[in-house]
Amino acid sequence: MVQLISQQGRMSVAELSDNLSVTTETVRRDLSALERMGLIRRVHGGAVPASALASIESGISERDQANTEAKDAIAAAAIALLPPPGSMIVIDAGSTTARFAALLPRDHGLTVVTHAVPIAARLAGLPHIDLVLLPGRVRPTTHAAVGVDTVLALSDVRADVSFVATNGLSIAHGLTTPDRDEAATKRAIVAAGRRTVVLADSTKIGVESSLRFAALSDIDVLITDSGVSDEDASALAAADVEVVIA
Repeated sequence: MVQLISQQGRMSVAELSDNLSVTTETVRRDLSALERMGLIRRVHGGAVPASALASIESGISERDQANTEAKDAIAAAAIALLPPPGSMIVIDAGSTTARFAALLPRDHGLTVVTHAVPIAARLAGLPHIDLVLLPGRVRPTTHAAVGVDTVLALSDVRADVSFVATNGLSIAHGLTTPDRDEAATKRAIVAAGRRTVVLADSTKIGVESSLRFAALSDIDVLITDSGVSDEDASALAAADVEVVIA
């Protein structure tokens, strides 16, 4: 596995599974072990050589095309966790959260706060949505506003629920992302919500990026897919995180 990753520069979990004729669950478990040994580095959906830069981050188009069925199911399941009509929610930038935003029911009026340009563009002008677009510098990788102005604006927000995306989620280190400004903004989004719901497909579980923005104790619900291992699901439940399988 290490040799394949070194030769290709980057390989997805699915590619490693096909090449080695093993299950994706086995690949993810082995990648976690190899990362602990310092032989590879986990990234979203796969792995890169240990020598690769820690700040490697998939662009929004690449992420939107990965694990689409799981993301669609997770987004649909998140609708059940909407607060009552008239409430305020914060929607974080991400491919799964964008799907969630697209499914917001038209008979359920909400104030929606977001820093994600694609989500704001989708919701702008809808009569049942009172849209608040946060200020800040827009990152080309994620198409999300970040920075001091974004964090400052979020400090005044007290929402009923924050719906959050993540690059990685591990039992040991919580929720992580590779960019410092993105981490600060996500941390402020978590703090802005009375409840925090994380939307993350199972390929994110066990992955650790370089910067933590939330501990497991900061989140209330994780919505994921059936690829999550029983061991991880049990550990999350033990940390008082409700796990919803979409």
